[in-house]
Amino acid sequence: MKRRWLKMLKVYFKELLELTRDKKTLIFTILLPTLIMPIILLGFTTLSVKIAQKANVETLKFAIVGGDYFPELKEVLTNNESLKFSLVDVDKSESVNELINDSEIRFALVISENIRKDIDDGLSGEIEFRYNDSAATSALIYKRVNDAIDSLKVAELNKRYKSIGLTQEQGEAFSKPIKLVRKSTADKRESLGEKFGALLPYILILVGLSGAMYPAIDLGVGEKERGTLETLLLTPVPRFQLVFAKFAVIFTTSFLSVFLSLISFALVTTIFGPMFVNSMGAEASKSAGEVLETLSTVSITDVFLMFSMLVPVAAIFASALLSVSIYARTFKEAQNYMSPIMIVVFLPLILSILPGVKLDWVWASVPITNVSLAIKEIFKGTIDMDMLFVIFASTTLIAGLLLALCNWWFQREQVLFRN
Repeated sequence: MKRRWLKMLKVYFKELLELTRDKKTLIFTILLPTLIMPIILLGFTTLSVKIAQKANVETLKFAIVGGDYFPELKEVLTNNESLKFSLVDVDKSESVNELINDSEIRFALVISENIRKDIDDGLSGEIEFRYNDSAATSALIYKRVNDAIDSLKVAELNKRYKSIGLTQEQGEAFSKPIKLVRKSTADKRESLGEKFGALLPYILILVGLSGAMYPAIDLGVGEKERGTLETLLLTPVPRFQLVFAKFAVIFTTSFLSVFLSLISFALVTTIFGPMFVNSMGAEASKSAGEVLETLSTVSITDVFLMFSMLVPVAAIFASALLSVSIYARTFKEAQNYMSPIMIVVFLPLILSILPGVKLDWVWASVPITNVSLAIKEIFKGTIDMDMLFVIFASTTLIAGLLLALCNWWFQREQVLFRN
């Protein structure tokens, strides 16, 4: 018995050594998982901050149609150079849309001839804000314009308050007799986890899938195409041990991918993150620093719990992908089977990020979705440990059943030699 297991270990290390010689395997199991977290957390954050900063300092060309009806608007936008607005003369409102779509101007303000009368009568004076909402920074442009004319809104409101003998404070209270003040009971980590916690399991599970995919294809149908499967079957090693050795190799690569991703996540939040924050501008570094400070509250225990949830998931991927690879006739056929498998994995992941989907005893029974929700709750710091054990046990059971199916699959000659 001991010799048999030693032979199985030899098969395991032989398959693992062959995989390390494949560049694709090294890229998808080591390089990609190690870099994906820094790229997402630091790279994308840097890019979004740069885009926002550029949009906030860009001089925006705009046009006003009907400016004579409300000259105060033009004064507010053009007299203050710090607002960075540049007025372009336009005669007709019909040409405004074309100028916006051709990027000659970024937005236009079309003023009704009745605006002054409406304001004096206590009504709302409407100003039409025309812009191209397909532009990436359209929301930032609207915010800049809206903030710029706030002083104009306040001035008109104060006139109304004085006309009825109210102070500004009384006037604001008069327009809002009941004000609902929001006060969250969640701490910063829980709040951040609810907003961004779904992204972490999404990345980790897909990294685990990609880390198992290419080794599975190589160890299954790859053996067929190389003509080494027959030789392997003639070795004095029971078939179930051959299956387990191949499964262990694929599980190792998937396991390693997830492990490296979590390590890079920890390094980003503790070491590289603060260095990155210091290189930002004052305003951007303040908000990014708060996020990283919150992320730093994720303890080693939390990281271990996330990792423990992903271990049986890696086993599920290893068993399922090896079964598919054994069944396929060619490398190309195996690749074609991978797309449906990815869709099957994507669907429960999408379910876990839908609004209203919370970790309860119903969702805890849905594979992949339960692990994704559990990691999100761990990230938030609100995980129920009893439910965690149930999810781990059920996911491990599914992985065991799939491994048994893979072993049964490997025993059938009509599957191994479909050619």
